[in-house]
Amino acid sequence: MPSRSRFADSAGLVLLVAICLGIGALGGAVTASSVTTWYPTLAKPSFNPPSWVFGPVWTALYILMAVAAWRIWRAADRDTARGPLAVFALQLALNLGWSVAFFGLQKIGLAVVVIIALDLTVVATAVLFRRIDAAAALLLVPYLAWIAFATVLNIVLWRLN
Repeated sequence: MPSRSRFADSAGLVLLVAICLGIGALGGAVTASSVTTWYPTLAKPSFNPPSWVFGPVWTALYILMAVAAWRIWRAADRDTARGPLAVFALQLALNLGWSVAFFGLQKIGLAVVVIIALDLTVVATAVLFRRIDAAAALLLVPYLAWIAFATVLNIVLWRLN
């Protein structure tokens, strides 16, 4: 484990939480207008969650993702952490990209492609994290479960609309 001060450890955690929540906020900004205009007009399956569920779930998931990345940043030297954290950054970009594709562009089929890429990238992130810190990988399991559900929902929405 690299030697860092308690301040550096804390600052790293705060920065990673801010980055993850910032991505969530950007996604929320892209989503905001479509959630009240376009999205309500779509045919939805019976298992579509109520709108109020998404905010708390995503907030919790972004915090778990940040803690997972922080554990990798803390546990590994720069060269060892670089690859896994780069894949983590890629999955964050795909996460935001899904919001842009689905809500921003209102392209449900494109969003299916993006979310499948997201699923694969989160699995890759978890595998890479597991090699360094098993707990970091486990922190990604709720996220993976949620986006797997979201993938099914996205595909069904695409088929219905």
